[in-house]
Order: sequence, then C-alpha cells, then structure tokens
Amino acid sequence: MMTVHEVSKLAGVSIRTLQYYDKIGLLHPTGYTDAGYRLYDDADLERLWHILLFRELEFPLKDIREIMNSPDFDRSKALEQQIELLTRRKEHLDNLIKFALGIKMLGVRYMDFSAFDRSKLDEYAKRAKEQWGNTPEYKEFAEKTKDRTDKEDRLLADHFMLFFKEAGEMRNTDPASPEAQDLVKRIQDFITKHMYTCSDKILSGLGKMYSGGGEFTKNIDGVGGEGTAEFVDKAIQIYCGGASECG
Repeated sequence: MMTVHEVSKLAGVSIRTLQYYDKIGLLHPTGYTDAGYRLYDDADLERLWHILLFRELEFPLKDIREIMNSPDFDRSKALEQQIELLTRRKEHLDNLIKFALGIKMLGVRYMDFSAFDRSKLDEYAKRAKEQWGNTPEYKEFAEKTKDRTDKEDRLLADHFMLFFKEAGEMRNTDPASPEAQDLVKRIQDFITKHMYTCSDKILSGLGKMYSGGGEFTKNIDGVGGEGTAEFVDKAIQIYCGGASECG
C-alpha cells in the first residue's frame, strides 16, 4: 500500500488532484491510515495510470469516469486503444515538428500560404476521383485519408507546400542539380507516405499537371514565385528519366 504522498510523487500529480479524483468518484483509495490519510494498492495505481493516459489524450474527466466505471470496461482493451491513440498523437506531433523545422529553415517572413486556396481542396479531390477513382492508387488514398481530421489535412497541405517554397528558392538554378533532385525525391516520398504510392510514372504526370497552367500552377507559383511550377516539372522529368520514359 502507498500513501497519497507517495502516489503523488510517483505519478507526478498533486495531492489535491488525487483528492479531487476521490471526491468525483474517479479514483477511490482502498483504505486509510489511522491518521486519516488515503492509501492506494496496486489496483488503484493501475486505475490511475489509465486515468493519466486518458488525460494525456485530452479526455474530459466526466468521460473518463463514465468509461472506467462502466461494467463493460476492459482494462487490457483500453490500454491497446490508448497505445493506438498515443501513436497517432506522436505521428501528429512529428508532423508538427517537421512543419516547424521547415518554417525555421525557410524563414517565417516568407511563409504565406494564402495562395493555396484550401477551399478548393474538395474540388481537387472530386476531380481526382473522377479521373482515377477506380485505380489502386485512389483506393489507397481513400484508405490513408479516411480517418484524418480537417486539421490534419490542413497541416499536411501546409507541409506539402513547403516543398514548393523550397523549390522557389532554387528555381533559377539547374533542375538537374543534386539539391533539386533531392527535393523531387522528398516530394515523391511525402506523397507515397501520406496519399498513395507515387511511382515515377505518376510523379511525371503530376509534374506536367503542376506546370500545365490553371489553379495548380497559380498556387505553386504563388508560394514559390513565378516559374516555380515549371522548375519543379523539369526537375521531376529529369528525376524520372524523361517524360517519354515515365509518361
């Protein structure tokens, strides 16, 4: 058995918090000392770990109480779900860190994503579905994006546009340079990880679409500067070995 002071130190929560958990019926101590101090056994500590994990996942205390006081509450299953949710949170934070590092690298004063009109994302998705809705790539895209929130989609869109901002910084250089070719590889890897398997053939087609005029060209040039979309297309075709081989 552990005293409330020992549990507070072990778990990193205040004694007042533990007292409050007791008051609202979330975590009752197993017993009390002669002096009236709360005592917790191993089962209480396991329950506390679940509570703290739920709190890390931003569950309201009311919801945590209802979940854990339910007769159907399965601690093993709950732990598996918590691990899955925490893994998703970690991936989300990793994306945030990468995005922040991109801003640091490129400079905050240059970061203006107003040119990428997010209100047209649905239109892009609709157009893509019409063009290749029955292909394995679209099915993979639908599977990878089905559980993403709007906030996560916006974060990924911003992250993706960082590539074109970076391309804009080198648009007056040789598209065959190692730096340009590395950028193309990272664009391809990003699409494969977050959208669908981006083969060289698909990548070549995307490059042509980027520089083909219309909204895509306007948005890319709006972020990287005039000529960025054309530069990216040229770098992509070199990376793929030429449009005739990739097309």
